[in-house]
Amino acid sequence: MAMNEKQKALCEEHNFDFSGLSALFLNCTLKPTGVRSNTEALIGVSRAIMDANGIATDVIRPVDYDLPPGVYPDMTEHGFARDDWPDVCRKVLDADILVLGTPIWLGEESSVCRRVIERLYGESGKLNDKGQYVYYGRVGGCIVTGNEDGVKHCAMTVFYALQHLGYVIPPQADAGWIGEAGPGPSYADEGSGGPENDFTQRNATFMTWNLMHMARLLKDAGGIPAHGNQPGEWKAGCRFDHPNPDYR
Repeated sequence: MAMNEKQKALCEEHNFDFSGLSALFLNCTLKPTGVRSNTEALIGVSRAIMDANGIATDVIRPVDYDLPPGVYPDMTEHGFARDDWPDVCRKVLDADILVLGTPIWLGEESSVCRRVIERLYGESGKLNDKGQYVYYGRVGGCIVTGNEDGVKHCAMTVFYALQHLGYVIPPQADAGWIGEAGPGPSYADEGSGGPENDFTQRNATFMTWNLMHMARLLKDAGGIPAHGNQPGEWKAGCRFDHPNPDYR
């Protein structure tokens, strides 16, 4: 449906500058590249908005990589013959915005998504140049697809993990689509109604703008202020106004 002039003006005549920002979408589908992914189809809605506003975007499928289970940065140091996580991690740390996309299986996020979260956790002890945990100052989002219930549950568990690791979660930072319960068409299947679903498209749009706005605010502010959240300072004895200065 074509936009009228007022709608076009609302979309085009804003003065927000998102240049210099980057976003990485990790599509945690079980399908390798070359096989159609419904999750990636919904990711495409968010990515198109970011691309239109000058954000550098990339989408990768972790299933294409050899990612052993584990919670260390390089699992070849812990008995595995190969680990592609360091390559994926570089992309993660280069991005201001990280969006985890996942299908729903048995009411939960995919096994690939859980493994990605475990590998993200393996980096969480590292520090940024201000002495904070390495993911501080970055923004996280979540996209979920499936044909069974669980969008909000999956988003809840993904967001707990991301915020615990240091990501900032903006308001309404998730979007999802589920078809009729039970076997049936998925988001990108012909006649599914997914791409035409107003609720899903609205949430995907609001999510994307909230991620962009928060990433811009954090970038311009130099990240989260480095006071009261530096593990090295705490270990050295600084208590940051903790009410019991004799705490050991």
